[in-house]
Amino acid sequence: MMKDTLYLKDSYIKQFATKVVEANDKFVFLDKTAFYPTSGGQQNDTGVMKTISGEYKVVSCRKIDGKISHEVDKPGLKIGDNVHCSIDWDRRYKLMRCHTAAHVLSQVIHKETGAMITGGNIDLDKCKIDFSLETYSAEKMKDYVEEANRILEQDLVVSIKFMPRSEVEKMPQLSKLAKGLPEGLNVLRILSIGDFDMQVDGGTHVKFTNEVGKIIFIGCENKGKDRRRLYYTVND
Repeated sequence: MMKDTLYLKDSYIKQFATKVVEANDKFVFLDKTAFYPTSGGQQNDTGVMKTISGEYKVVSCRKIDGKISHEVDKPGLKIGDNVHCSIDWDRRYKLMRCHTAAHVLSQVIHKETGAMITGGNIDLDKCKIDFSLETYSAEKMKDYVEEANRILEQDLVVSIKFMPRSEVEKMPQLSKLAKGLPEGLNVLRILSIGDFDMQVDGGTHVKFTNEVGKIIFIGCENKGKDRRRLYYTVND
């Protein structure tokens, strides 16, 4: 799976050539892909697949039984077709910036409060992170955002490595999710942001924190007992 899933090693792949290995009406599976499927709270990539006979817009991507399904705008692709794929880079890069911002924000809040992440969504116009936090205030959340922006300005290197699950399980600090480590994976992908943070993660990210720009506080709310939600975006 890892060698077929190109974004796990390089989030900056914009174009790639591959082959259709399964096709069912408008749902296509590829020999390898750099399209990110909706997962881990991050929204999917979109883009285009081209063959010698036509062009197909990729409108959605999902994981199905461990494989990535690409939904295109019309039927016609067949098993064995060679395709040249292009990712909608403006969309992907904004999601990368927002996702790296989420990691810095969550680590700032975790360091200050010990709060774990209970949910979230990375989208183009408005992102959210849910925390298990007993008390909070809008002013405090704004302070966390400003501290995260100070971290981003340090231009820390963002890098990835892969670790056996048995090793990760010995390092509980690598998971900020209240639900724990993802199931069914013997090798886990670790995202590092300088010396500031390390987390298990499968999403796409920038290479340097100053690429994120500035995190903009949108709002926060109480979602129930010990569940707080922070809304943010990044500047254009």
